[in-house]
Amino acid sequence: MSARRDFDVVIAGGGMVGAAVAALLVTAPATATLTVALIEPKPATPPRPEEPLDIRVSALSHAARNVLTAVGAWPRILARQPCAYERMIVWDSAAPVDGPDTLIFDAAEAGEPDLGHIAENRAVAASLIERAVAAGAVLLTTPVSGLELGADAAWVTLDERRIATGLVVASDGADSKLRGFAGLDGRGTAYPQEAVVAHLTPALGHGFAARQRFLPSGPIALLPVADGRVSLVWSTTPEQAAGLVAMDEAAFGAAVTHASDGVLGELKAVGPRARFALRRFQADRYVATRLALVGDAAHTVHPLAGQGVNQGFRDAAALAAEIGASLARGEDLGDPRTLGRYGRARRADNVLMGAALDGLWRLFADEHAAIGRVRRTGLGLVNRAGSLKRFFIARALGA
Repeated sequence: MSARRDFDVVIAGGGMVGAAVAALLVTAPATATLTVALIEPKPATPPRPEEPLDIRVSALSHAARNVLTAVGAWPRILARQPCAYERMIVWDSAAPVDGPDTLIFDAAEAGEPDLGHIAENRAVAASLIERAVAAGAVLLTTPVSGLELGADAAWVTLDERRIATGLVVASDGADSKLRGFAGLDGRGTAYPQEAVVAHLTPALGHGFAARQRFLPSGPIALLPVADGRVSLVWSTTPEQAAGLVAMDEAAFGAAVTHASDGVLGELKAVGPRARFALRRFQADRYVATRLALVGDAAHTVHPLAGQGVNQGFRDAAALAAEIGASLARGEDLGDPRTLGRYGRARRADNVLMGAALDGLWRLFADEHAAIGRVRRTGLGLVNRAGSLKRFFIARALGA
């Protein structure tokens, strides 16, 4: 006999990916009958219209946008004017941006109006939480302090409260407590880099293009935002990252202008800056008895291609679809077959993406002159190879 359950599904972690799982489950016809709880001690709130753009942004692929549209969150995100970008320009620091070895992805080549959108993380998470709650999900703001996984149910402890559920979804970040409670191991490595993020105003228009230049110390990316500024993601040594955050605004703007080879003219910095450590992680298994990992709880990658959160949205969509199929077959939510199908499919895709990004980082981090010539030539070859270029554009779109 099944144990009494307070909720069918409990999701721990209400960032973009966890909130997406909740919203998908309560809005999709196949799973709308489920009772769902979303646990997030500090839920994102919608930015007020007068608030400046937050410095934490993500490049959302078409696949991610499809998830947001399906659950009804995209119109709310549009209120913060996410910036559609139409081109991606990638070049090595040893070559000019207008040279033959620059790689340019153009949405027009794929018959698309854009390659994706640059959107605020906070606005995305808040919109998803709003939709999930409006459609029936219960938001709990008490931190998780314990987890027990059993054959008939799982129990999540929130301070003095213990709630029973059929399935727990761990979306509580790279340092996932729930992954630890479940004893799921993984393999990870810290990159010798930190990422510095900020917004800057360029002298020249960004032209709705995302730009990335590979420097010996790491890649520097300038992502377009709707108000004409660019969002910086500069991966560099921890020492340089600390120095960049400590600089005054004039010096910081000059440093970013120099590092980006003046491709957008003089860059002026106004507003906050932040830095955070970078690491790669891959859980050995994505599932345990009545538990599934999604997003950063399962995998993290280098941000050089902006694919981390997009892979997380793919996790969310795959898990929600598998749960819906399981219900249609009359299976229990924690059925090992259901979770196993999700875990195998998503881990395979995420391992491939993680390895590809790690290999790309290592290629551009190698300062050997011969390697430098190979990578510059390689960028140019990809740019001129139609089928290979279309493959990379499709991956960028989330296909």
